[in-house]
Amino acid sequence: MSEDGLDVLLIGIDAGCPDVFDRLSETNSIPTLETLTAEGTSGSLESQVPPWTPSAWPSLYTGVNPGKHGVFGFVSYDGYDWHVSSADHVDERTLWELLDEQGKSSVVVNAPVTYPPPSIDGAILPGFIGPEEPRCHPEGTFDEVREALGEYRVYPEYARGDDSYSEAEKMDEYETLVRMRGEAFRYLAGEHDPDFGFVQFQKTDTVFHEFGGDWEKVRRVYEATDDEIHQILEEHDPDTVFVASDHGMGKYEGYEFRVNDYLEDEGVVETTLGGKGMPSWNPIRQDLREGKDVDSWEPGVVEKVASGAAKVGLTASRIRKALERVNLEDVALRYAPADVARTGNEQVDFPSSTGYLRSRTELGVRLNVEGRDPSGEVSPEEYDEVRAEIIESLRTVTDPDGNLVFEEVVPRERYFEGPHTDEAVDIVTIPRDFQYFLSDQVRGEYFAEPTESWNHKMDGIVAAWGEGVDASADLSDAHLFDVAPTILAALGMPTSDRMDGDVLPAVASTNEHSYREVEAAGEEASPEAAVENRLSDLGYLE
Repeated sequence: MSEDGLDVLLIGIDAGCPDVFDRLSETNSIPTLETLTAEGTSGSLESQVPPWTPSAWPSLYTGVNPGKHGVFGFVSYDGYDWHVSSADHVDERTLWELLDEQGKSSVVVNAPVTYPPPSIDGAILPGFIGPEEPRCHPEGTFDEVREALGEYRVYPEYARGDDSYSEAEKMDEYETLVRMRGEAFRYLAGEHDPDFGFVQFQKTDTVFHEFGGDWEKVRRVYEATDDEIHQILEEHDPDTVFVASDHGMGKYEGYEFRVNDYLEDEGVVETTLGGKGMPSWNPIRQDLREGKDVDSWEPGVVEKVASGAAKVGLTASRIRKALERVNLEDVALRYAPADVARTGNEQVDFPSSTGYLRSRTELGVRLNVEGRDPSGEVSPEEYDEVRAEIIESLRTVTDPDGNLVFEEVVPRERYFEGPHTDEAVDIVTIPRDFQYFLSDQVRGEYFAEPTESWNHKMDGIVAAWGEGVDASADLSDAHLFDVAPTILAALGMPTSDRMDGDVLPAVASTNEHSYREVEAAGEEASPEAAVENRLSDLGYLE
């Protein structure tokens, strides 16, 4: 290890995967990443369940499954209500906290679910699911970065679906955000001279969601990302470099399956007209964009009117169909408040249901259990029997072409273990080959075209290059949980005995160590009242 500068650099490429890398290599669009993978060793990186950003990145940088760290999705739950997930919900120590305990410094830029940040030797500039102007560590870092670089933003200047920006302007904004990540990391690494660095690029994922896999746009984002990586390597010359993603990305060739519609006909789900709507951050985002002090959402006057109308049969979907018949659908979409559809349609009645798909990105069905849920319908004595019946029913679901929808329908214990397992779904539902888009919406029919044509896959990518790396090592069995212990080992530090992953064969293993737990460390952060997120650039949830 060098006495000065970065010993180990971790580059996070959200949704990076071999299929995307291979196609980009054909046009020489990612020469720096190609060099790292070709001169070092690389392979597919199996993601976790669920393979979505706010749960998978904490798993990657803690080395434990969500049952241990406690973040399962974009939102966390209080009974049947919800609020945006944050670092306060990550109940396991991160790489940079473990390194800090061992006397190593870190600079972390744009890592998801890192707001509010802990105090460490180094700097943390939070990213996705943090505020637009997040409190950083050290205090004042955000203003310092803006002063040094001229500008810095966590989120795009425009909201998803904002037609006032042309596609060309949106792509310029994508490239600007990528540049900001690289510039901020280079600046903070220069100021703090860390042993470990982690910079994450999010737009490599978002470009697929927003533009439906438009390859020219994907290429532009990756070229900008590769250029920033090149400049980081040139300026800070790390001894060892790792590249890792949280999940893969691919085209969905199957159908959208509306799980709650199916479960309603099975007598599992009860529905209601009106109400607050399904758990999502989508209704929260406009308040957050405007800087309001909220981390959840309550319907306003217009939404409450829509909810009341729905209760007497005048649903938002019925109104839209009527407008379509007289060619006024575009007018309705342009002027109606975005959240009217949430409160003005049929939706799951959580307290009255036996079980339900709460949020599509959780990939599973949650039962409504006595003693655990506020109005539990399933007694502990009948839990196993009810769960087994729902599992068997879902396993047999076929699409309109006669193909099975699910690859696996299993008890949650198959994927989750730890003190937070009870917060997970009770039944894990894995779509076959991740070709099916699960929907939590109630629309009166089981199948439709996927809401998004490109979405997450299980196979991401991992690469290792540089000092101490065995370039001949086979990484074909790499798992998301292996990244954190591998980083520790590459720095010569002991791995944590609580981690679920193993040190990848590309680097030499080290001993295990019983690091302090979150509670014992006394570092549990107080919940922030103000979460001024601008989460409008992704829109994963319906």
